[in-house]
Amino acid sequence: MTVRTESARGRLLLRVLPPGLYSGRIDAVVERSVLANRHSWLMLVSGVVEPLAYLLAFQLGFGALVTEVRGPGGHPMSYAAFVAPALLASAAMNAAVYECTYNVFLKLRYTKLYDAMLATPIGPADIALGEIGWAIGRGALYSIAFLAVTTAMGLFASWWALALLPAALLVAFAFGAIGMALVTFLRSTAQFDYINLALVPMFLFSTTFFPLTVYPEPVRWLVRCLPLYQGISLMRGLAAGAPSVGMLGNLAYLLALGGFGLWGATRRLSTLVRG
Repeated sequence: MTVRTESARGRLLLRVLPPGLYSGRIDAVVERSVLANRHSWLMLVSGVVEPLAYLLAFQLGFGALVTEVRGPGGHPMSYAAFVAPALLASAAMNAAVYECTYNVFLKLRYTKLYDAMLATPIGPADIALGEIGWAIGRGALYSIAFLAVTTAMGLFASWWALALLPAALLVAFAFGAIGMALVTFLRSTAQFDYINLALVPMFLFSTTFFPLTVYPEPVRWLVRCLPLYQGISLMRGLAAGAPSVGMLGNLAYLLALGGFGLWGATRRLSTLVRG
């Protein structure tokens, strides 16, 4: 009965979507990415080492000077525990952005892989969902490894920390989708400097290392608009065991950003490849 229900839903979706946009072959796109990266384990490991190096440096260095900060809801927490969820959100962001910008650009502009894919029954929506799905999978690998180490360090004491993994996957979805949509507008590798120009200040100013209260009020409103801040705010609240109504706003923001990016990536692929 379950198989028939899923099949009926699939046929309904195919009738609703424009012809040729989606064929239900997301798994083929993901499988191709898995096979292409099966020997790139060192690159995956490096994505975990960087945030852990940051964390250890702040715990052993700066954390010895700043022993306690105010976390969500005014709860006191160690500086390492304050920084850890922010680094987890940043790791998920970096994994998704790398997969859905640099790799997508090469496949779109140089290897023309998507042209070959669209010559088969695979549609633009399959490609977008498959690439974003692989980016989420890579973000999951980073997040699981990071969570294992930080939990062993005793930085997450609340049961709400169990929700950090799905929160990290949501961050990866939002950044992967919007990154894939934006990269379709780039025409040369030199333009990737614009991506770094956006990512580095966002990483530094999205309360990754300092609470929002250190900024003047006008700057706080600007910081609140940053997508990484939304992810960090959500994950820091979960890590501290201090859920709030504002976290629903964080969820809505990231879901809306991811949905908009998925729509934009699908439409751009259909336009660029199919003309």
